[in-house]
Amino acid sequence: MSDLHIRSATASDIDTVLTFWRTAAEGTSISDDHDGVIRLVTRDPEALLLAERDGVLTGTVIAGFDGWRCHLYRLAVHPGYRRQGIGAALLAAAEERFRALGGRRGDAMVLDRNEPAQHAWRAAGYAPEPQWSRWVKHLDS
Repeated sequence: MSDLHIRSATASDIDTVLTFWRTAAEGTSISDDHDGVIRLVTRDPEALLLAERDGVLTGTVIAGFDGWRCHLYRLAVHPGYRRQGIGAALLAAAEERFRALGGRRGDAMVLDRNEPAQHAWRAAGYAPEPQWSRWVKHLDS
């Protein structure tokens, strides 16, 4: 895995990331557009982590910290690079970021229908908490 490089995304990476998510991520979000990702990178320049091998984007994770809780989104690995430790390396980098910021618990958004992702999250030590439900309200712009 020594040829894997993990770094924070910049504004110049956004179009590449959005294209990558259409191939590698399960599902879409209302925030999966240029404006949404630029807001993320502008507000928290270290939140969007990219994994690259030989200059090719192979994985992503958003490691957001609001000062109280650590949130993980968009863990995605390109289908051609899965099962090579890229997801684990991204999670390790995200968890390192959280610890450095004083975070004490990470939570992840995982689609109920995405069984391969559930397996990966469990393998990384995460578990669902059935007593919690996600409540959502879409806000008008």
